[in-house]
Amino acid sequence: MKIFKSLSIALLITTGALAQTAPPANLSTIRQQFKKLNVLGSVLYIAAHPDDENTRLLAYLAQEKGYRTGYLALTRGDGGQNLIGNEQAELLGLIRTQELLAARRADGAEQFFSRANDFGFSKGPDETLKIWDRDKILGDMVWVIRQFKPDVMICRFPTTGEGGHGHHTSSAIITQEAFTAAADPKRYPEQLKYVQPWQAKRLLWNTFNFGGNNTISPDQFKVDVGVYNPILGKGYGEIAAESRSNHKSQGFGSARQRGQSFEYFKTILGEAPKEDLLDGTLTTWKRVKGGDDIATNLSIISKAFDADAPEKSVPELVKLRTKIEKVSDVYWRTLKLKELDNLIAACAGLWFESYAAEASYALGDSIAIRSQVLNRYSNKVKLQSISIQKQAQTFAGTGQVIPANELKTYSIKALADKLTQPYWLNAPHGIGAYTLPNDELAGNPENPDLLTVSYTFEIEGKPIHYDRKLIYKYVDPVRGELYEPIEIAPPVTATISNKVYVYSTKQPQTLQVKLKSFINGGGSISIKPVVGWQISPASISFADKKKGDEWTADFTITPIANAQNGTAEAVVTVNGKNYSLGLQRIQYEHIPNISLFPPAQAKLVNLDLKIAGKKIGYITGAGDFVADALRQIGYEVHLLTENEIMNGDLSVYDAIVTGVRAYNVDERLAFEQPKLMEYVKNGGNLVVQYNNPAGLVTQQIGPYALLPGNERVTDEFAKVTITNPQSPLLNYPNKITQTDFDGWVQERGLYFVNGVVQEYQTIFEMNDAGESPKNGSLISANYGKGRYVYTSLAFFRQLPAGVPGAYRLFVNLLSKPK
Repeated sequence: MKIFKSLSIALLITTGALAQTAPPANLSTIRQQFKKLNVLGSVLYIAAHPDDENTRLLAYLAQEKGYRTGYLALTRGDGGQNLIGNEQAELLGLIRTQELLAARRADGAEQFFSRANDFGFSKGPDETLKIWDRDKILGDMVWVIRQFKPDVMICRFPTTGEGGHGHHTSSAIITQEAFTAAADPKRYPEQLKYVQPWQAKRLLWNTFNFGGNNTISPDQFKVDVGVYNPILGKGYGEIAAESRSNHKSQGFGSARQRGQSFEYFKTILGEAPKEDLLDGTLTTWKRVKGGDDIATNLSIISKAFDADAPEKSVPELVKLRTKIEKVSDVYWRTLKLKELDNLIAACAGLWFESYAAEASYALGDSIAIRSQVLNRYSNKVKLQSISIQKQAQTFAGTGQVIPANELKTYSIKALADKLTQPYWLNAPHGIGAYTLPNDELAGNPENPDLLTVSYTFEIEGKPIHYDRKLIYKYVDPVRGELYEPIEIAPPVTATISNKVYVYSTKQPQTLQVKLKSFINGGGSISIKPVVGWQISPASISFADKKKGDEWTADFTITPIANAQNGTAEAVVTVNGKNYSLGLQRIQYEHIPNISLFPPAQAKLVNLDLKIAGKKIGYITGAGDFVADALRQIGYEVHLLTENEIMNGDLSVYDAIVTGVRAYNVDERLAFEQPKLMEYVKNGGNLVVQYNNPAGLVTQQIGPYALLPGNERVTDEFAKVTITNPQSPLLNYPNKITQTDFDGWVQERGLYFVNGVVQEYQTIFEMNDAGESPKNGSLISANYGKGRYVYTSLAFFRQLPAGVPGAYRLFVNLLSKPK
């Protein structure tokens, strides 16, 4: 129950800012707050992924209409591609979560998620809903609806498939079912211990014209969302571009749009709107008992507001608070009191934040906290208490007036009692959904129980409570003052250098563990025994380590005869307790630093693998771990520079490989391509991994006509038919058979080549259920003395996952018979 209470508040009113924890308090924000305080209406927008949302519509609803506006993304975008780094899967989902939160700060909406995992492209809802576990994802959506209580729900995609992606269609199917289920007390009755059934007024589909599908028609209800907001000095097309440009990992930088722009809607369930999206719903204070008096007072206060002296509005705003406290509707009372309290603080010139003394702490540490308070305008604000972890702390002078414009600093302490591990990554999960500690956590974009400092002020004789998230603040000599989340870690983390160790012989390999101490002291590190594998030494002790120290421990692992694949797990023992967590940090300037503590594990893969050649040149693409995987099996991999491609001796490389989407993201390849073709012609071996047909930097990516298409095989279990068994790609140095396609993950391949011309040899046919066979997953051609290979198979997913057959096949692509 305690978990739910803190969670419920976090879900009800989500906040957050990268630049600071105190909300903005400028005049335009105050004007917008007055406007929003007078509106009692809500809209929930629903789709499948980060970037699916209509940011222009969200900004219009939140900031022009003043509605409480939310975006529920069923997934965190984990299965997409990363154009700014090599993070994939859960790590990419963490980046896109923060990009979405940044987008919401720009457009004014709130962000929610279900537990659904973006497992990659899906061609239809049948596959998606089976993998996701339809009932659980539906339950998550019902939970969010019952808490958010939207008057209107809007889905981005239809149930009829025009959205293309199976996740898109599934989001619409689940939304349509949730619209009714949320109002039915017989559906998910366990939720009713905390929330009540809720029936939205209508469900609309926000129709669109993109991706080759025009679903807009003149008879649909439409709204001009391209209007100008003089308070903000921007139109909603401009705000939308600022919001959407936060999706940097997807390369979605957007131009600002200005002027008239219509959004169209089709009614799916409920009564169709005639004049406004919220037709038939009271969106003024008339909605609640006693609201007329509140509206009258608010109007008087707003008209009397003095931009030169905002503090003059505070006494009447505090009186208004007393009236809102008496509103019987708990939902609107809670929401509007929060909005009003922020408005009071802004008008009073009241600023306060709390900072941890350090960026990182170990579990059990005492956290020294510096809380600062500034009352800019008047001598009418008193500080009653500051509290954290339910422990209120008072100080000398507590209850006395805070002198105007004097920065006051107070010191308190807290206990580092919980790891700052993203809640959805606390436990292993399947392909379709994350495993949550409890169902009530669904919806939250971040951990709802992060350390928060609570302030109680007395303003005009009224005690008012505020919360500020505990953060770390520092000054960067280039970027200036920066705010970052604090990190609470295990006493010592153990990060294994590689996720996969591939053995093709009985030769031992060194498993290196990178250790980092968050305490002063010592302990030991060991690797749990693995059946069929010899591990030496049994344990390594360490002593006299200081907080922040980093070092490595090396273990030798040797396969015994017929060793089966296994998992090596590192165990750190400190003060009699065992910890088996690594450390992963993600840092980009456009989002807060992210820390997580993945299991300290690595796969041990014993396979029959022959390697020919040694030296590989690699041209970096959009980000993958293929080069690392090749190094792990013994190749010398060198990342090629433009100068080396244009002026170096490429003949020293047994093969040159281009990273995924290299011809989409590396503009210089348009000029380097002739040199690569010359390398092939002179006897080289060029292996090109998949590219998106949209945005190729050159149309000449092969020695003969070659065009990537949009076809893919998303079923990782799809049958693969070998059509050219004599091809060297299947016979040297490893004999490739049907079994080499066992155990593949997420998909077979993507963006297969269309219309393969006769100069190329095709190797495989494969297809998803109900589709015709496709032969463009792997093609090759002899060119001059060399060989050119183009592959759309998803090696960038298979190799980091340790899929044996993928290693065997990829080695063959690198190995041109002499």
